[in-house]
Amino acid sequence: MATRSMDDWLDAYGESHQNPTNKKVHFVCVPVIFFTIVGFLWALPFPALLPGLNWASLALVFVTLYYLRLSPPIAVGMLVFSLLCLAGLSLIESAGISVWLFSLIVFVLAWIGQFWGHKVEGKKPSFFEDIQYLMIGPAWIMGFLYRKWGIKY
Repeated sequence: MATRSMDDWLDAYGESHQNPTNKKVHFVCVPVIFFTIVGFLWALPFPALLPGLNWASLALVFVTLYYLRLSPPIAVGMLVFSLLCLAGLSLIESAGISVWLFSLIVFVLAWIGQFWGHKVEGKKPSFFEDIQYLMIGPAWIMGFLYRKWGIKY
């Protein structure tokens, strides 16, 4: 089976994201959902073998490798966003806010937004077709930003 290119993935994802309202919802909710998933992983207890390491950091290594396989430039953008997520979670935790509870509340609200956006679109979310679209959504937004900024991916 041939591997899909990043363009193939982004084009296929874009097919169910044509409605301007749904696009706007996704531009907010997809990064928020990514952030909250990183937050859930952050909140999981991690063995104290390596200070400063947590499940979120470890998972983001594999996430970055996934994107690297599809598009090194997209991987760089996603790595920068991932690092911003880690920094944001660190700030939330230092403020004494439960990262897990914060992530849960925001995650639920963001998914409500996503499903509402797809109701407006009149199409099912792409991940119903292939679970990998959960990883492609953030790359789709990064690809949009890259095109806007004139960066090739």
